[in-house]
Amino acid sequence: MTRYAAVLLCLLFAGTLVVSTGARSADPRLNNSFRREEQNGWIYVHLEGSPRELGFQHGYWLEPEILATFQAASRLAEHDSRRPWAFFRETAEKVLWPHVEQQYREELQGVAEGIKARGGSLDLWDIVAHNAMEELSGYYVPWLNKQQAAGVKTRGAPESCSAFVATGSYTRDGRIVIGHNNWTDYATGRNWNVVFDMAPAFGYHIFMDGIPGIIASDDDFGINSAGLIITETTISQFEGFEPKGIPEFVRARKAMQYAASIDDFDRIMREGNNGGYANAWLLADRKTNEIARLELGLKNVNLERTKDGYFVGANFPVSERLAREETPGYDMKDPSISGNARRARWEQLMAEYRGKIDLAVGQKFLSDHYDTFTRSQDPSQRTLCGHVDLSREGMRPWQPPFGPAGTVQNKVTDAAMAERMSFTAAMGHACGLHFKAEEHLRRHPEFSWQKGILRDLDSYPWTTFSAARK
Repeated sequence: MTRYAAVLLCLLFAGTLVVSTGARSADPRLNNSFRREEQNGWIYVHLEGSPRELGFQHGYWLEPEILATFQAASRLAEHDSRRPWAFFRETAEKVLWPHVEQQYREELQGVAEGIKARGGSLDLWDIVAHNAMEELSGYYVPWLNKQQAAGVKTRGAPESCSAFVATGSYTRDGRIVIGHNNWTDYATGRNWNVVFDMAPAFGYHIFMDGIPGIIASDDDFGINSAGLIITETTISQFEGFEPKGIPEFVRARKAMQYAASIDDFDRIMREGNNGGYANAWLLADRKTNEIARLELGLKNVNLERTKDGYFVGANFPVSERLAREETPGYDMKDPSISGNARRARWEQLMAEYRGKIDLAVGQKFLSDHYDTFTRSQDPSQRTLCGHVDLSREGMRPWQPPFGPAGTVQNKVTDAAMAERMSFTAAMGHACGLHFKAEEHLRRHPEFSWQKGILRDLDSYPWTTFSAARK
């Protein structure tokens, strides 16, 4: 019997179908954890216990998906960086690992052990490099090339994700509403379909979306039991990296697990900041009804906050100084650039829906196809629901030549849902359009190197998920 053909027992858990395997009862590290049947494209896993147990459960329940995601992510990393996977493994061990604190070392080791228990072959350095897939390819490699004067064009910081957070006079009930859609390459992005319900032995209960094998959300949408709601969008064309700093995936996970306030989050993310995966973080504290935007560069860090207003993200730099010093290739005045066009659209929508924003409106925002540059309904990389069309004249590919890419999933929650540790999510494009891999590869044979990892990305309806109660 192969590891994929284990006998499945269907158990009724709180009215929801739960999948278990015969090995569960034989290994005490799986106690109190489970995986539910896939629902509208999403996989739900409940993890509970010590760091090593959390990791083992993660690796065990998601082993097939981790292998598929790793295959896609590692091939893209090699292609984008022009470096072999051995380079990423060595970087994980020698550059990142010395700055990973013990509890997350144990969790990463647990992931590798859980994979091995199901018959998988990935080891610790594969898993650490996989967790740093954003900051290595997009930040460390360009920085290293510059240090070495390599003259090699690599991926660089991406234009990915659209997000908003609003409160006070901007929302229907005066309380917080927050939403985010994840833009990335379709090869890995179709696997960004895990709902992680994590009850760690230390820190707060976490409810977040995520990708198999990675201990942080990584597109960073999550709720914790202390009342904090977190999301972000990247700062496009960001340059800079500090190899002696703490990996971003460690700081992001720690902040989601231990921050009880906006100030806590700010402090944790600044401490040991390595510049990797530089983001504009959108934050909300449901206890105080306050929201914030933390623009986290390497040299420049800016925190804005309010109890009556909104913040939006679309990969644009907010601070002119940050833009000048850390995103030198970004033209803040060019209305054709994706980040600028989406920023303009966010401003239009916030004005139009002031006092009306709720869950349904937030979902509507993330399916929006209005292009402020062409002033038309025209789905593209300039719209909040991102669609990259490589064949259209005048449209710059999203991270040339690294398409196909665009929105892969969406999440929205409000203060009432967050109090119950719950959010709504839609896999695929919120607008309902589907991506078909075979058709795309036929039209764009230059991406034939993605055969075997590029698969269809279907769109599903909005679905509500809630954390299990202990």
